[in-house]
Amino acid sequence: MKLLVVEDDLTLSAAICFELDCNNYVTVAAYNCKKAYHLIQSEPFDLAILDVNLPDGNGFDLCCTIKNVCPQMPVIFLSANDLEQDILNGFDLGAEDYVTKPFNMKILLRRIEVAVRRNHLLGQQAMNCWSDGFLSLDFSKLTAVRGNEKIIVTSNEYKLLKVLTENAGNILTRQILLERLWDIEGNFVDDHALTVTINRLRAKVEDDSHTYIKTVRGIGYVWMEETV
Repeated sequence: MKLLVVEDDLTLSAAICFELDCNNYVTVAAYNCKKAYHLIQSEPFDLAILDVNLPDGNGFDLCCTIKNVCPQMPVIFLSANDLEQDILNGFDLGAEDYVTKPFNMKILLRRIEVAVRRNHLLGQQAMNCWSDGFLSLDFSKLTAVRGNEKIIVTSNEYKLLKVLTENAGNILTRQILLERLWDIEGNFVDDHALTVTINRLRAKVEDDSHTYIKTVRGIGYVWMEETV
C-alpha cells in the first residue's frame, strides 16, 4: 500500500513517514505542490495525506488535481487549519477525512486504515456493477434494469455483459469471447451460439435511443457506453 505524504515541515514529514513505514505502508514524501503534482502524474498511490498550507500553493488545489487525475484515490487532510470552513472545504473537495494538528498518530493510522478499506470496498462494488442511468447491471446480485423495467438475463448473458462492460471501448474478438465465456469451463459452444446470445442481449438491453453492443465486421464486438 503506497501513500503520498505532502507536508512541508521536514521533521513532521519524516516522523509521519517513519510511523507509516513501520506499519507496513510504503511512503513517498513531497514538500511542495510542484513535487506532488509530478508524483501523482507519474506514480500510482493508494492514498494521499495533504497539508493545506504549502510553500508554493495549498492542499485544497492539490486535492482538486488529485481528484481530476485519480478520482478514486482517497485524500486525508492533515492541517493546523482547524476553522470549520476549512474542514468543510476539505470535505466539499472530495476528501475522505480531515485531521487537525496536533494529532495522535494512532488515530491517524486508524483513519488511514478506514479510508483505504472503504475505498477498496467501493472499488469492488464498482467492478460488480455497471450503470449509465438507463441500463443498470449488478453482477453480484445478478439483476438488470432497463429504464424502470427489470429484465431477465441468463447466466451466460451476464457473463457476456461483464466481459463487454469491463472492456468498454475495446474490440473483443469472437474467439476471445468464446474462450472467456465457455471454453474455460470445458464446455464447447460453437460460433453460432455467440451470435445468438449477442442478438438476444441486444433485444433485452437496447432500445431506439440506446445502443450498447456494436458489431465490428469480421472481428468481434465492442461495448459502446454513449447513448445514440
